[in-house]
Amino acid sequence: MTSILQISDTHFGTEQALVVQALEDHVDEYGADLLVFSGDITQRARNGQFAAAAAFMQRLRDRGIGNTLVIPGNHDIPLYNLPLRFLAPYRNYRRHFGDDLEPVFENERLLVIGLNTTAPRRHKNGLVTPGQVERVARLLRGSDPGKLSIVVAHQPFGAMVPSDVRNRQHGAQAALECWAAEGLDLVMGGHVHLPHVLPLSGQYAHLAREVWMVQAGTTFSSRVRGTSPNSFNRLRLHDGADKHVTVERWDLLDGHFAPGSHFELDWDGGSGQML
Repeated sequence: MTSILQISDTHFGTEQALVVQALEDHVDEYGADLLVFSGDITQRARNGQFAAAAAFMQRLRDRGIGNTLVIPGNHDIPLYNLPLRFLAPYRNYRRHFGDDLEPVFENERLLVIGLNTTAPRRHKNGLVTPGQVERVARLLRGSDPGKLSIVVAHQPFGAMVPSDVRNRQHGAQAALECWAAEGLDLVMGGHVHLPHVLPLSGQYAHLAREVWMVQAGTTFSSRVRGTSPNSFNRLRLHDGADKHVTVERWDLLDGHFAPGSHFELDWDGGSGQML
């Protein structure tokens, strides 16, 4: 079984030390084959905030997580430092997390494609460009269709509640229609601090196959949304010829992370279903 740990919206600068420790304790106990960090690493893209996040990531590597895929979120571009925002928006990000803003992880079971949907001129909302659509399609075409294929972008491709429709990626429909035709299985993200799992065919009628959306909450920032506690996702890809994924949400409860909801996803002849 292959295990993916998804964290998001940590907003270093607003992190809660005891919750950070609870996540590290979870990794000590359960480990993971891949860590996906879906953006908003920091609160204000300051060098010290990125340094704290990088130190946290090193502690996870020391705990045995050797594979990581990290992308920026809109909070990882300076907001108030306008010269830095427009002249070198990713300078602090690159200093601590490297120059690759759209990393790819692939092994014998998985293809995970990172997508940077942030831009200095966009304060909050994400945008998928035609070039990014083609890049992802090319990677999907070049991979084994038997692998679980995932796109990771900070902003969501769909909405759980009507008020979040405005937070959807610009260009989402054209991107999803193209990628579904190439065999995409999942999109993962954060941004809205509302964890959920949804089939996107209910919001996009012309997908060639089901694409599931897996959204993470805020892992350990104090900036929680409503009644949603700090949380993260764990995806388990089961062994076997068929794709079968368990999506678990782990919620903060009495100072530690405990299992919350879980979903069983399966793809049958190209159409996804919840078991």
